[in-house]
Amino acid sequence: MFKTLKNAWRIPELKKKLLFTLLIVVLYRLGANIPVPYVDPQIFQDASAITSGTILSFLNLLSGEALGKATLLALGVSPYITASIVIQLLTVAIPVLGRWSKDGEEGRKKINVLTRIITVALALVTSIGYAFYLNNYDFLIIDDPNFFQYMVIVLCYCAGAALVMWMAEKINESGIGNGISIILFANIIAGTFSAVQSIWSNVFPEGGFRGFNGLGLTFSIIEIIVLVGMVMLIVWMSDAERRIPIQYAKRVVGRKMYGGQNTNLPIKVNMSGVMPIIFANSIVAIPATIISFADPDGSAKISKWIIKWFNYDTWPYFGVFLVLLIAFAYFYVAISFNPVEVANNIKNNGGAIPGIRSGRPTVEFIKKVLNRITLVGALLVAFIACFPMILTNVTSYFPSVAGMFAALAFGGSSMMIVVGVALETTRELEAQMTLRNYKGFLD
Repeated sequence: MFKTLKNAWRIPELKKKLLFTLLIVVLYRLGANIPVPYVDPQIFQDASAITSGTILSFLNLLSGEALGKATLLALGVSPYITASIVIQLLTVAIPVLGRWSKDGEEGRKKINVLTRIITVALALVTSIGYAFYLNNYDFLIIDDPNFFQYMVIVLCYCAGAALVMWMAEKINESGIGNGISIILFANIIAGTFSAVQSIWSNVFPEGGFRGFNGLGLTFSIIEIIVLVGMVMLIVWMSDAERRIPIQYAKRVVGRKMYGGQNTNLPIKVNMSGVMPIIFANSIVAIPATIISFADPDGSAKISKWIIKWFNYDTWPYFGVFLVLLIAFAYFYVAISFNPVEVANNIKNNGGAIPGIRSGRPTVEFIKKVLNRITLVGALLVAFIACFPMILTNVTSYFPSVAGMFAALAFGGSSMMIVVGVALETTRELEAQMTLRNYKGFLD
């Protein structure tokens, strides 16, 4: 990756794109620290105990801790990601959107406009709920806000979400591409400072270099080894694929003979990427999120029960999360990969899978392989996402080491996003460098 960046820096055009992308990321990080009128960020920084286990914990991770500080870009990329997922799901259910997705550049422009509209609508709804949430927990500097003050807060957060969307599109147009992924990558990297602080506090509980804890050092080393192992597993999983062999028959067109070569159909092990983790985290955190809005004090019996059993470091949360993650992995693959269409394309091009008849047998064979690969990929993603939770749950039974792995609470999810974006960006840069350095047979 670093060698690719070094080579890209030597190409003037790519250097400009890298600098522009870096400028946008710096501007985003500045916006993530601009306070919103009527909000007291100092009070909100102490709300981690209240928001733990809710969807706000995961959104705070994706926003680079901007949500935890209630700053201008607190909503981050979440509205845009949600809108993109909604559009992707609707292209399967609504025929008009399905036709747009196949209409090339013109259809893509229509889908982009619709995505922007849905992003603003989601940002408006989220901002309204977020403003009332701030008021319920006395995170505002005013005791009884009026309509105008609520409107200022809501408009600030809506404008922040629209600004993030604009920044991402600018990276796509003038930067190195993958705007949303780059911003998400920068947010998670910015949040790693808290994880480093947590690891350091395990070794030196009294701050600085005071109060050395040998047990804390041991667990910190184990934590670092786990992180490195997870990175290696994610890199391997990102490149792993099942290749179905395809043989094309020879055919004569005029005086020339075409076909006759052997190729393969690659099916990635982790075809769904990080989407199942985002879906599962959002769904499993709904009960705690509703309670945080409806019963801020947590005095009701049902509130106490949900807080006790549906926090992110509890076994019921882990079990439901695991089931939902595997289910969403199958669901996402089902809507993004059509075996019937793939089988028809192979047949129309004169190809066939050795030993499998064309038509329905080919469809059934691809479905069988796809189901097995999806299960393997879902289990690998579940292991990466759930292993940190298991460590946190196990250590909670031992008071002397409880909380030592707190930095890994969402480590699997964030690590998959970071590694995935890094690999994708590296491939994009390598493709652009290859395109610029390509020499034809006439050169």
